[in-house]
Amino acid sequence: MRRHTILILGGTHEGHAMAAALSDHALFTPVSSLAGRTDPPRHPPGEVRVGGFGGFMGLARYLGDAEIAAVIDATHPFAERMGWNAATACALAGRPLLRLERPPWRPGQGDRWTAVETWDEAVAHLEASGARSVFLPLGGRDLDAFAGLSTVSVLIRAVDAHDPPPPLRDATVITARGPFTVEGETALLRDHAIDAVVCRNSGGPAGAKLAAARSLGIPVIMRRRPPRPVVPRVASVPRAVSWLETLT
Repeated sequence: MRRHTILILGGTHEGHAMAAALSDHALFTPVSSLAGRTDPPRHPPGEVRVGGFGGFMGLARYLGDAEIAAVIDATHPFAERMGWNAATACALAGRPLLRLERPPWRPGQGDRWTAVETWDEAVAHLEASGARSVFLPLGGRDLDAFAGLSTVSVLIRAVDAHDPPPPLRDATVITARGPFTVEGETALLRDHAIDAVVCRNSGGPAGAKLAAARSLGIPVIMRRRPPRPVVPRVASVPRAVSWLETLT
């Protein structure tokens, strides 16, 4: 029986789970593509390629050269450039594309959230709130927008150390990789006297910091997800596998 090669644009928990599901499937062979910006805790099952494709034209060529049958976009919700490149490349190459995306977080009872579209909006809210100690669990490129904060001390958490250091006047940087517990996040916020949390609406099971902020009554400034191309979308690996099976 002929196996179909499926390209998984991954680097996320969903991408890893998708590769695992396809590696055990009789019809499919997964190839996982990782951006390579951070060192993953483990490579997903099956073939793995690291690095970019050279824009949507490079990706379109790869889809043809590698005889890719379909593409699963399981990239991070904020990896919008890859999402648009995937949609354009699949259209050019005539390959079906599915977005596998974790549901976003939604505020619940006791949450004190302010939703923003940009980091400039987040900075404006911080300055207006009078916050003194802010938790920023963000990547290096996101931190540039906060360089103008002059009266706020900042706690930064990242998977890898920032090089160069973040452009903030009063910053403490810790490196750690989740998953994190509510107890640990609560202790972290208390120990650093955090009075505001700024984060992206990444969704998924890693919402311990939000539960901790809720329990302590700390306001959260939440950046909404950026727009993505309109393509078929599912929220679970079994549904993604079912979608692939309908193509064979």
